[in-house]
Amino acid sequence: MDPLTMGVEEEYLLVDKVSRRPADRAPAVIAAAAAELGEQVQSEFFAAQVEVCTVPVGDTAGLRAELARLRRTAVAAAEEYGCRLVATGTPAVPPDQPLAVTDSDRYRRMARHFASLVDPYDGLVCGCHIHLGTMDRATALDLSHRMRPWLPVLQSLTGNSPFVLGRDTGFDSWRHKKFSRWPTVGPAPVMHEAQYEAYVGSLVEHRVLMDRRMLYWYARPSEHVPTLEIRVADTNADVDTVVLVTALVRGLAQGLLAEAEHEQPPPEVSDRRLRAAHELAAANGLHGWGLDPFSGERLPAGTLVDRLLALAAPGLEAAGDLALVEELLRRLRHEGSGAARQRAALGRHGRLTEVVDSLADITASV
Repeated sequence: MDPLTMGVEEEYLLVDKVSRRPADRAPAVIAAAAAELGEQVQSEFFAAQVEVCTVPVGDTAGLRAELARLRRTAVAAAEEYGCRLVATGTPAVPPDQPLAVTDSDRYRRMARHFASLVDPYDGLVCGCHIHLGTMDRATALDLSHRMRPWLPVLQSLTGNSPFVLGRDTGFDSWRHKKFSRWPTVGPAPVMHEAQYEAYVGSLVEHRVLMDRRMLYWYARPSEHVPTLEIRVADTNADVDTVVLVTALVRGLAQGLLAEAEHEQPPPEVSDRRLRAAHELAAANGLHGWGLDPFSGERLPAGTLVDRLLALAAPGLEAAGDLALVEELLRRLRHEGSGAARQRAALGRHGRLTEVVDSLADITASV
């Protein structure tokens, strides 16, 4: 089986260079970056956010180079307008006035329809979405079912949002908690294609969702490209963390697709256990307790990561990524997650503005 292509969408935060608070300057920054990136740079819900999208790539070297190119261009555009680009799941320094919603018809309608969910002070969250493909919808759905038990483990590697409203939440990923309030955020339902289409249609028809682009399941067939989209990660300043998790997702998927070819049924795991596993991953990250959704047993998160690596190893080796992933994982375990690095920056300096500066420096160092 040929290795799947990979793509990444990253949502970034814009902060004022002086105050380090979120800055509603995305329209100007996006216009400047679009001169080079075109449609690879886009708006997000709040006007203090910028999103970039890689082209599909076939190897991890190409993925890293593409992410570096996008980041360098976005960083330079932000600098033009007195901002720094920060790859983080939530702002460390909170806004001192309500954040503006992006001035587009869709986002204005979302803000009206889901007004109770839109918090202009602590509702801004930034995620990293991984795309695998090309594949048809039936294949993407089957693969999403097979990946469900492993997504909490992947999530535990990516926590990078410990602070909100100027305080430490105690979570590695507070983004997970904030975003979980929105409709459909959670484990993907287990359905074949016809059931899926009927269910999604009913969600839109009954206005649970405004449109199909609001499907926020942790794994879903993408609505705009023929891929499977994985949506569990915080945006991370360390680009190697993004490469690590994307390579692990692909290595895991390659093995699970082989299971599907041999007509092995997807595992049966309850949504209740999966939600509990995601909650522990968001709270504890890489160095705390996790949950094995197959057995319900509490285990060290590191043990669950080892199991994931063993399952993904054949796919990683086939793609030539095994040695790289082992080295990046060793480094992540030694240096700590994004959340651990944010807390360490606060411990060194005692100021959240220094956390923002550290994040911005790491984001730009590609």
